[in-house]
Amino acid sequence: MEFVHPVLGEDVTAIGGHYVLTKEERLRHAGKEVLYLIGYGSVDTSCCGAGGCIYALVPGYVVSYRSRKHPESSLDISLIEPVEAEAHSELATRLKALEGVTQVHFLTGQGGRKVLM
Repeated sequence: MEFVHPVLGEDVTAIGGHYVLTKEERLRHAGKEVLYLIGYGSVDTSCCGAGGCIYALVPGYVVSYRSRKHPESSLDISLIEPVEAEAHSELATRLKALEGVTQVHFLTGQGGRKVLM
C-alpha cells in the first residue's frame, strides 16, 4: 500500500481543535522496519471543554522508503505493508515507552481504517 508522507509541523485544523505531526521515525521489529509518526492533538475550540493527547500513527512495515514523489503534491511516497494484528500490542507498548505517547493508531490497509491501542 502507498503512504504519502505528510508535512511535519503543519497545523491541521479540525472542528473541535487541531493536530500536528511532529516527528517521523523508523523502528526495527521482527526483522523488519516499522514506520511511525508522532503527533499531538488539541481540543481547544470545542464547546464541551479542552483537552489533548500525544499519539503515534503507525502506517506499517517499510517495503520501500520514500521511493517516489506524489505527482500533484510532490510529497514523498513510501510503500508499506500493514502491521499484523498479533504485533499491535507489543509495538504499542514499545512506542508508549519509547516516545511517551498515550495512544497508538495502526493503519490496517483496509480502506484506510485504523486500529487504536
